[in-house]
Amino acid sequence: MMPAQVAVCGPSACSPGEARLAYEIGELLAAEGATLICGGGPGVMAAAARGAHTNEGLVIGIRPDDDASTASPYLSAVVVTGMGEARNGIIVKSADAVIVVGGSWGTMSELALAMRRGGIPVIQLGGWSVVDESGNPVPGVIRVQTPEEAVAVALRAEPSGR
Repeated sequence: MMPAQVAVCGPSACSPGEARLAYEIGELLAAEGATLICGGGPGVMAAAARGAHTNEGLVIGIRPDDDASTASPYLSAVVVTGMGEARNGIIVKSADAVIVVGGSWGTMSELALAMRRGGIPVIQLGGWSVVDESGNPVPGVIRVQTPEEAVAVALRAEPSGR
């Protein structure tokens, strides 16, 4: 059986706290034998990749440009797309679960694409909240408080059949 593939998404300009959380998620995913998929750039992506790489995990970076030299050095493999932010759909479609750390417009697009895809858990640790016109949280996103909780929820997912 193929290992779980978990996307970790977050801002390229993240806070030190977000980087720490992403690094821990990467470590935990590697310890569980999951493949980490990310955008392959700086910030949350690099922190998660470094956490997995440090623990001998497999890390796939899906780049928006067509230059592998711009990718994080912590990736096991780089997929260059030349698709700009449209590559976010590839990241989400390739995952059995999506973990979002922090918030930015690009991160929001990944969260929205994951929710539109359906059938996979979309887990959020920190970051922005999506609310309806009454100010109530929009249902569907699983909010967690710790990297351990995020990874546990992600790995309970059934393989998506990618």
